[in-house]
Amino acid sequence: MIGDGMGLALITATMYHSKTPLNIERFPVVGFQKTHSYNNLITDSAAGGTAISCGIKTFNGGIGVTPDSLPCTTILEYAKANGLSTGMVVSSTIVHATPATFISHQVSRGFYEAIAKDIVNADIDFFVGGGKKYFEKRAMDDRNLYKELKNKGYQISDYLKKDLKKISLNFRDNFAYFTADNDPLPYDLGRRYMPYASKLAVNFLDKHDDKGFFLMVEGSQIDWAAHANKIHWMMQEVMDFDRAVGKVLDFAIQDKGTLVIVTADHETGGLAINPGSKRRKLKTAFTGIRARAHTAAMVPVFAYGPGAEMFSGIYENTEIFTKMIEALSLDTNISTTHEGTKSER
Repeated sequence: MIGDGMGLALITATMYHSKTPLNIERFPVVGFQKTHSYNNLITDSAAGGTAISCGIKTFNGGIGVTPDSLPCTTILEYAKANGLSTGMVVSSTIVHATPATFISHQVSRGFYEAIAKDIVNADIDFFVGGGKKYFEKRAMDDRNLYKELKNKGYQISDYLKKDLKKISLNFRDNFAYFTADNDPLPYDLGRRYMPYASKLAVNFLDKHDDKGFFLMVEGSQIDWAAHANKIHWMMQEVMDFDRAVGKVLDFAIQDKGTLVIVTADHETGGLAINPGSKRRKLKTAFTGIRARAHTAAMVPVFAYGPGAEMFSGIYENTEIFTKMIEALSLDTNISTTHEGTKSER
């Protein structure tokens, strides 16, 4: 689970602002990861996501590719190849940088329509997020990927047809739901699906087959709020993400066989909590010349469940991939769906 741009100061601010303890405070294991990319001390979400998903440092903007622009196999692809069910839930478009790094291979994070095609080809079992237009109102070709997903047997719907909470699912067929044509709304403008969708995802994937599952959940708009330097919006997004964390953690506690990892791809904004602050009356500032940008600060890693102890300490972001592979006992010599493909627009 990834809180995009969620640094330690923002977590601290949200803890002091919240009237109740955060769910991430329930995690017994805490570590820190270094976020720099292959070509820059300051990473972006594409390189930061690729480090976690593929276990390699790549250039800023690169989606699931090596520094030489070659596809790298992602943890989601290894999970799929090893027979696990796979899913993603995000508060951005499903083709945005972080989710894309788990399922696509492109030299630019801006190749949204090519990323959408990669998602269709990947046969992911469950996804919820925005970006419907990249599937059915395409400039690069005349394909309707929305219809293609339906023709492949997906249970598919969207925000215009039916509310997510009113959909009755069967657990045999893959499921896709679009929460917006482009970007979903910010939390303060009415977006509320993340906790429910995260709970739905773990329950669906758990019942989809009996070999286990890999799920990536992203609180995408934490980063957007931090870029805007809007502390109230930032904390709202963190609390919404934390509620989703709580749903997944509750499942893991009951299941006793699920590993939950919560981290960030980078820190955004250089938030500081200033003197004179009180609980729920914080005085904050955004530091540096480019306070609306990412920083090189380490970000925390929280873990619960089998293998959680591996995530303590200080390490490179690429080691999260290695630790997940080990925890899931995945065979990395197995062939995967992207082999033989090239990045394309």
